[in-house]
Amino acid sequence: MAKRYWLMKSEPSEFGINDLKRKGGSLWDGIRNYQVRNLIRDTITVGDRALFYHSSCKEVGVAGEMEIAGTPVPDPTQFDPKSHYYDPKSPKDSPRWLAIPVRHIATWGRVVPLAELRATTALKNMTILKTGNRLSITEVTKEEYELICKM
Repeated sequence: MAKRYWLMKSEPSEFGINDLKRKGGSLWDGIRNYQVRNLIRDTITVGDRALFYHSSCKEVGVAGEMEIAGTPVPDPTQFDPKSHYYDPKSPKDSPRWLAIPVRHIATWGRVVPLAELRATTALKNMTILKTGNRLSITEVTKEEYELICKM
């Protein structure tokens, strides 16, 4: 199966590239969108690469790279009443939400800002750049991935 490429968004005030670097790896959790949950369940596979995108912060943009390190597991935050992502309607015997293990690959010397992504003609079709996109995980092409890594 061919490797796929993703852009995965996180708010650095909650979990940023430096947190992932410090830990080496982590469970990518807190997904509460069915379309993204289905990507995790059905499409994203071990060995896929992902761009780590900082959102909802002063310096919005791509901050580094990570790799999908394992298969999906039930997201433990859905069962934790103290978690912002708690879902009291998610049954323990058939969990509604999934998380996926990721591992740190690289933290870049700079964040590639959203404005620079928008100004790059070769990236014009990226989902993240489309008006109204709110998905926390979107697929990118190999060419888009490699171009952003070079930026």
